[in-house]
Amino acid sequence: MKAAVDQDRCVGSGQCVLMAPDVFGQRDEDGIVVLRNEFPPVELYDDVRQAARVCPALAIELDES
Repeated sequence: MKAAVDQDRCVGSGQCVLMAPDVFGQRDEDGIVVLRNEFPPVELYDDVRQAARVCPALAIELDES
């Protein structure tokens, strides 16, 4: 799995950080998402998928090919 984020779409809700804190973080100044791990380990796949599903701005893209 490869994760990507679109910081321009992000609204800073922080839901991704709650779901997968080892993969997603937030900038201190404005709460916009930062990607901590572009290639998360297999054991985090379910959490990363959930983070993408709950993102209100649809700012997370996953490539599972």
